[in-house]
Amino acid sequence: MLFKRLPALALGLFHLVSLPALADPDLSAPEALAAAQGGQMRLIDIRTPQEWRQTGVAPGAGRVDFYQGPAALLQGILEAAGGNKDAPIALICRTGNRTTQAQKLLQQQGFTHIYNVREGMAGSTAGPGWIKRGLPLERCDSC
Repeated sequence: MLFKRLPALALGLFHLVSLPALADPDLSAPEALAAAQGGQMRLIDIRTPQEWRQTGVAPGAGRVDFYQGPAALLQGILEAAGGNKDAPIALICRTGNRTTQAQKLLQQQGFTHIYNVREGMAGSTAGPGWIKRGLPLERCDSC
């Protein structure tokens, strides 16, 4: 009887495997660091200049102030992506709230590979955060 069901089971598994990727992909802070250092994606910090100066930023991270508004955010992210809406981008903020909003906005504007570092720099329910994990930081005195 099981052998009669195998084709149906295989077909069902095929459909599960062929589903599109998650609509809202998340990364942990260490995953984002490794991907950025490996050249697999661009990490962009969307906190404010005051926050960048206060804690520092991830090495090599782009910086776009979320509070400059949606148009400036879109333009800044597009510039950081070299004009390519298909480029892989990881967004980080303080606790993941701004990145969740920005991720949705960017996806609505046609960006296809936007990842959310939901634990942020300071930590959240998603994880301890970049700083508490002891991940590298660069000073940002001129931000």
